[in-house]
Amino acid sequence: MRIAVCGSIATDHLMTFPGRFADQLVGDQLHTVSLSFLVDDLEVRRGGVAANICFGMGQLGAAPVLVGAVGADFDEYRAWLDRHGVDTSHVRVSELLHTARFVCTTDADHNQIGSFYSGAMSEARLIELKTIADRVGGLDLVHIGADDPEAMRRHTEECRTRGIPFAADFSQQLARMDGEEIRNLADGAAYLFSNEYEKALIESKTGWSADEVLRRVGTRVTTLGARGVVVERAGEPEIRVGCPEEERKADPTGVGDAFRAGFLSGIAWGARPERAAQLGCMLATLVIETVGTQEYELKRGSFMDRFTKAYGIEAADEVRDHLS
Repeated sequence: MRIAVCGSIATDHLMTFPGRFADQLVGDQLHTVSLSFLVDDLEVRRGGVAANICFGMGQLGAAPVLVGAVGADFDEYRAWLDRHGVDTSHVRVSELLHTARFVCTTDADHNQIGSFYSGAMSEARLIELKTIADRVGGLDLVHIGADDPEAMRRHTEECRTRGIPFAADFSQQLARMDGEEIRNLADGAAYLFSNEYEKALIESKTGWSADEVLRRVGTRVTTLGARGVVVERAGEPEIRVGCPEEERKADPTGVGDAFRAGFLSGIAWGARPERAAQLGCMLATLVIETVGTQEYELKRGSFMDRFTKAYGIEAADEVRDHLS
């Protein structure tokens, strides 16, 4: 299968202030705040949901097509993704705007002051999926993740019009959407991804019951944090998959993206949903053990040993051929 992944592409600029923000604030002058913090360090991390998912799929050899909008400052990030098996040739480069960026400073009490610049992400709405499909010889599935809201709507409509199966994955954009928007983006999806809280929010905002959701989407995939994942299809028994044992818990950022990368890779290989979910949980475990969303290293031997321990020899035999 040829899978395109639409969504945000961004960098995170994370800084640490050794003092306390509260000590710098004057109570009766909060209406005229003017502060500058001398920080100790700066970490620049690659991110964005689409880029994170594609990185994981590239690590697994699934050759994903990244779809999103960036600025002219994307060259170094592009080289990184290209080197890790991602097709970035269809990413739109803005002539005016920078790549989306999150800038955040954290103080000694773990309070944060942050800003998100959407930048070139707003141009994702100008991307035509048909042009990409023609160039790559067709698309079998389009994953539509958190992005410019208008881009999400247009990509969904184009998939319906052209008969391309799509996966709906609202993620961070769910909070700003109303019920009608969610219904329009989810109805007819081949896959609907969410975490446990988002699952309840989708049902609350749309007015759909859990059964109604299952009648309107092909497969519903709900991550449950440390309890793994549940996969549901109308009229079929639910599938529950647990997580492999963690060696350590370093940073949960990007765990959901990694799960999606593993699950979509399994689907691309033609694996059953249970096996795809196992693959997703294994990849998510690697991410939670690493600081940064794209800093983990997939070592085939170690990966298969841990996968076998978690899910058994039969499961490992189905996955091994694709990883080799």
